[in-house]
Amino acid sequence: MDNREFEARLAEGARAMGLSLTAGIEERLWRLKEELLRWNARVNLTAITAPEEVLEKHFLDSLAVLPEVAGAASLLDLGAGAGFPGLPLKLALPMLEVTLVDAVAKKVGFLKHAIATLGLAPGARALHLRAEGRPDKEGLPRAEVVISRALMEFGAWATLGESYLAPGGRLVAMLGQPLPREEAEHLAAASGLALIGAREYRLPFSGASRQVLVAARPATA
Repeated sequence: MDNREFEARLAEGARAMGLSLTAGIEERLWRLKEELLRWNARVNLTAITAPEEVLEKHFLDSLAVLPEVAGAASLLDLGAGAGFPGLPLKLALPMLEVTLVDAVAKKVGFLKHAIATLGLAPGARALHLRAEGRPDKEGLPRAEVVISRALMEFGAWATLGESYLAPGGRLVAMLGQPLPREEAEHLAAASGLALIGAREYRLPFSGASRQVLVAARPATA
């Protein structure tokens, strides 16, 4: 897959998902893909190594949650792995302040390299630590959007993630297997949150099913 084919495929996938992409993002995602695969050849970052799959299952899947993230000033990506969804979201929303957190040192090393290579600092940073729900002790900011992609089951994620929410913020969970809305509402409520959004979508080429859940603290009277 050369650069031209990559850009065409990215545009095709974005159209199929109803996404409007920032001008110039294609070239920067191409560079991110090249760096990801170059690092992955010597440091195991991701099991997804075919360029076509990186484009769909990492890039387009990350960008799928743009409607849920739009309008936020800050995003905290816990368990960011090789940078998904945080890095593509930063590329799509340049004004978004992004903090990427992972407990695996080699992945954080890649994240720092990608941030430097793509010129994303100071609006993006990567931290090596295990998030345990103690943001002040961990030195982590409370964010308007706290997000994870397939980090843990939704109930556990709601319990962990709500600790990092800024006032009025929203917790976003990206799931591979859709969760019934009633169950999602119950799990969110158990952590003091209210489910405010549940959306299912499919990846444009493989047809793989995905779901994004959004929860927030209920408004006080």
